[in-house]
Formats: sequence, structure tokens, C-alpha cells
Amino acid sequence: MTTAPEAPATYRLIDGKQTAEDIKVEIAAEVAQRRADGLKVPHLAAILVGHDGGSETYVRNKVLACERVGFESTLLRYEDDITEAELLAKVDELNRDEQIDGFIVQLPLPKHIDPNKVIEAIRPEKDVDGFHPMNIGRMVAGLPALLPATPSGIVELLRRYELVTDGKHCVVIGRSNIVGTPVSILLAKNLEPGNCTVTLCHSRTQNLAEITRTADIVVAALGRPGFVTADMVQPGAVVIDVGTTRVEDATKKAGWALKGDVNFEEVAPKASYITPVPGGVGPMTIAMLLLNTLRAAKGEIYPR
Repeated sequence: MTTAPEAPATYRLIDGKQTAEDIKVEIAAEVAQRRADGLKVPHLAAILVGHDGGSETYVRNKVLACERVGFESTLLRYEDDITEAELLAKVDELNRDEQIDGFIVQLPLPKHIDPNKVIEAIRPEKDVDGFHPMNIGRMVAGLPALLPATPSGIVELLRRYELVTDGKHCVVIGRSNIVGTPVSILLAKNLEPGNCTVTLCHSRTQNLAEITRTADIVVAALGRPGFVTADMVQPGAVVIDVGTTRVEDATKKAGWALKGDVNFEEVAPKASYITPVPGGVGPMTIAMLLLNTLRAAKGEIYPR
């Protein structure tokens, strides 16, 4: 008769905030060297439409991050009544601006604007969010690409914490084009980190808990606070929580708190490594956006 393995006595937090800071230090040093050598300083632009609270915070943090590493930055703000044609015209203008190395159009957009049209209008070499079909296609084909920021940030966390992925079973919950699908592709690639056997789960997946309990690595990216509970995770699993949902919280000054897709209090004691929310994957997204902008400025992926 065999017994189930016991949960680890302690778990280790995967500190995305500190890891992102380390990456920013590395980027800042390279930017300073470029400046000293008389080379162009990377310039990141962001388009923000409307006044979504989460988007406002995210874009503000991007601007501060640019200052932190020595980038130039431009923030273009528009009300949510901007027409699709007007927004596409602005995208075209940024595409042709040689001073702009990369730019992003912050999602979500108002309902009358097709986000796919906007994403496809961005030149691939300036697509530092990594959403353009050209960059996604190059990623799938194993060619150099500007990778989606959040998925590449997850992979970078695994790399810097020297977590073994080779031959491991990774279960990704959520199949969005922004996180779930691309991270499943990256972790299945013959790369390091990578070489996982990946199961991609979604809203139609049956017996989800049975599947997640077989995972060595769980990536939760479905946008449902506290969805992953202790009974869904095997002892010793690595748990990556991508969720960042604002939940009402009267004890907080802002009146809300960020909650992840994982019930941290329940799951952490069973995990070997786990990302917190906030302070886990979130900071890595901005760090990888900066890294993409530096690569774009250097012409690493698409020669300038």
C-alpha cells in the first residue's frame, strides 16, 4: 500500500518584484552604456484610451519604469469616444515615427474598436507587447521574436529561480491569446526553460481538478479570483498565479485589493514555489516590455 506524498514543510515565494528590479538594473546599465557610446536611447510610447482603473495604473507604472531605466517615453491619452479610424491613424503615425522604437496600445479598448485590427496595424518590429500575428507566428515556429510580455516574464521567473522544467508536466488554466496560449507554447518548446509536457485547460475542460493534480507546474491565468484551491494542487507543485483582479475590500484605503486566481492561503502550504499577488508575475510583465523595447531599439529581431 502506498501513501500520498506529504506537502512540503515550507514553500518559497517567487519574488517577481525583486526579479523585475534586477532586470531593470541590467537594462539601465546597458542604456547608460548606449548613451555613453553616443547611441540612441530607446523610446517607448503608450496609447491609453478611456479611464479604466487597471489600465491607468498599469500605464503609469510603465512610464515610471521607463524613467527608472533611462528610456524616453511618450504617453498619448484619448477619451473612449475616439473612433476606430482615428486610433488606427495614430497607430500609423507611430509606425512611421523613427524616434519611437516600440509602442503599445493598452487593452482593453472600448467596445466599438476591434482590438485585433489595432494589433495587426502595429508594425511587428515596434510591437513590444508581442501580440502581432507576425511575432506570434515566429514564436510558434521557433524563430527570434518579440515575445508576449507576460508569458516571457513567467518563463524568465522559472529561469532565474533555476526551477527544473525539462520533462515536467505543466498545466496551464486559461487559453487567452495574451497569456495562456503563448505560455503553453513557450514551455513546450525545446528550450531552457522549456521541454514541458503541457496540458492547456479552459472553460470546457472536464475533470479539471483531476488534471491539475497531476501537474508539476500550474499556471493559473483565467481571471477568476481564488479559483485554484488546495484540492487542485499536488504536494510540491510550482504554482504561478497570473491573476490580477480588483476585488472590493473595505479594509484597504483604495477600497479594493488585487486578488490572484489562486487561493494563496490554501495552496501555498502545499506548494514548493509560488508567486504572490501582488508582487509575482505582474512586475515581470513591465520588465519584459522594457526588454522588448531595448531589443527593438537594437534591431535584434528585425534589423533596422
